[in-house]
Amino acid sequence: MATKNVSIAIGSDHAGFDYKEMLKEYLKDYDLKDFGTYSAASADYPDFAHPVASAVENGEFTLGILVCGSANGVAITANKHQGIRAAISWTEEIAELARQHNNANVLCIPARFVSTDAAKSITQKFIDTEFEGGRHATRVGKISC
Repeated sequence: MATKNVSIAIGSDHAGFDYKEMLKEYLKDYDLKDFGTYSAASADYPDFAHPVASAVENGEFTLGILVCGSANGVAITANKHQGIRAAISWTEEIAELARQHNNANVLCIPARFVSTDAAKSITQKFIDTEFEGGRHATRVGKISC
């Protein structure tokens, strides 16, 4: 499965814990680091979203994956980082467009709204899709304040 040199930082809160664990197994052929949470006990999503976002922003990892119930909390938190473009994706097409047009570098999965099979296919599409650049690069360049 790992067809290119991609390293992945992954994290979740309690609502996304089971999906994160499943995705870790699915992505076992990639260079992957788990930033927590490490159980299904109640946890605060910023405690895991910030370390994942920082690791991607600092260039330690190519991409990040964050999972929570709706994906909103982790996306909002990750997007506080200047170098992060976190995208909530609930279909392969959304994940593909986020990479192609927005150069998204953190995928946010809403565990309560997608199946495990969908989470796998969304993740794979996100990893496999390249940024198109061109007119999109100009637009992406205008995102940071």
